[in-house]
Amino acid sequence: MEILLREAIPLLKGALATVEMLFGLLALGLLMGLLFALVQVYGRPVFRLGVSVVELTLRGVPALVLLMLVFFGVLKFEVPFIAIAIVTLGVRSSAYQSQIFKGAIESVESSQMEAAKAIGLTKVQAILHIILPQAIRFSIGPWTNEYSTETKLVSLAYVVGVIDILRQARYIIQYTYGNELVLYSVIAVFYFILNRIGTAALYALEDKLYVPGFKRRGT
Repeated sequence: MEILLREAIPLLKGALATVEMLFGLLALGLLMGLLFALVQVYGRPVFRLGVSVVELTLRGVPALVLLMLVFFGVLKFEVPFIAIAIVTLGVRSSAYQSQIFKGAIESVESSQMEAAKAIGLTKVQAILHIILPQAIRFSIGPWTNEYSTETKLVSLAYVVGVIDILRQARYIIQYTYGNELVLYSVIAVFYFILNRIGTAALYALEDKLYVPGFKRRGT
């Protein structure tokens, strides 16, 4: 316990860096994933093919390998390590998030697009005002799985030099010559809490946005 009190500030800084990376990569993955999903559903065949190739590549290469490829690829440009982690893991996450959004968009009945056009909306307006609001509601439940996955994968940023909670713990272990079990236990608890708080918040958001008559998680 003494070591935790003495090193609380470095551990807190590392925890904040971890949270920053997590939400940064999820936000990037969300924006790119939505774009990829829209292209796959409404785009021209050549664009759908391009997106599919990109997604298959991103899903087929381990996250650790992608991180190392990008790290050594941009090393000479002095890019901040945390930016490397956010962009690499965020782009990779977009390949998975796009499938969530694609399924959610396709679950909206096609008759709603036809009805929107019948009242004078353009295709873009119908997507923005009719399709996406429903699709985003449908995607919240499945998206919690991606949140949980990325919460654990973000720890890989340690290998490209990001001073996250794991690296801070390693520094403490090195200059105190021990305390491995205590510090790794704290890290495990931190990730567990981060995971549970996030998933609970997403489930609460899903319930709050529920509209009677619409599909929901578990039905």
